[in-house]
Amino acid sequence: MGESAAPHAPRALGGRLTAVAGQRRWRGRPLLLVVPGLLLVLFLAVPVVALVWRAVGTPGFLHTLRGPLVLQALRLSALTTTISMLLAVLGGTPLAYLLARRRFRAKRLIETLVDLPLVLPPVVAGVALLMAFGRQGLLGGTLGLLGIEIPFTTAAVVLAQVFVATPFYVRGAKVGFRGVPPEIEDAAALDGADAWQTARHVTLPLALPGIGSGLVLCWARALSEFGATLMFAGNFPGRTQTMPLAVMTALESDLGSALALSVLLVAAAATVLALSRLVAGDRLGD
Repeated sequence: MGESAAPHAPRALGGRLTAVAGQRRWRGRPLLLVVPGLLLVLFLAVPVVALVWRAVGTPGFLHTLRGPLVLQALRLSALTTTISMLLAVLGGTPLAYLLARRRFRAKRLIETLVDLPLVLPPVVAGVALLMAFGRQGLLGGTLGLLGIEIPFTTAAVVLAQVFVATPFYVRGAKVGFRGVPPEIEDAAALDGADAWQTARHVTLPLALPGIGSGLVLCWARALSEFGATLMFAGNFPGRTQTMPLAVMTALESDLGSALALSVLLVAAAATVLALSRLVAGDRLGD
């Protein structure tokens, strides 16, 4: 028993020495690390705390949450983001798999096009959608002949959300598919599973953490979309006025409603962050 434990002694001693050395380095410069980090954390936390404090302290806050402006915008955002997520999953899942597991000539170009909305200013995204689907746009004439009008409708809200949010899902799903060892899929095929059975019972379950994380971030981006929606869909209550647009409208005449909507969006953002970490398998505090 003593002989089996002997080889582990040097490693244990080395680990303790490393820990002691790390503590000594930390003791030598705590202020250099703590102060800038603490200032940044305070800078990020104070506006959020101030928003929640002011909203909760406003008379009639709970009543405002049930007001027509808030409920109308909440229902529209729930509807459009749900449709946007479904479209992202239907189109983004096979695309993410191809980008993660296949090599082809146009791969770099496609990856660039998919990631472009991530860095594109939202207002520019809205103008681009207008130039594509507006009456005078690239496809506007053809859509007009078919009796289809997209700009300044609820459909325009969905398209704007899909355009800016789908890249988040594709990136997450791509990471998930890359984490699935091809050998496991090959083993399933050798056992007699066809392509659909392998995807359903092997690939998708193993890639689920990446897919789930991408889906959560996609929903969050769709919910918070503002610039492209304003340019392409307008700001019409009950038709295109999502929660971020309702905040802008309420700031002009009803600060209480603006605060209530803002708090709901903050709560949604915090929930998204928690869900994304949970789906990715991270532990709080890591």
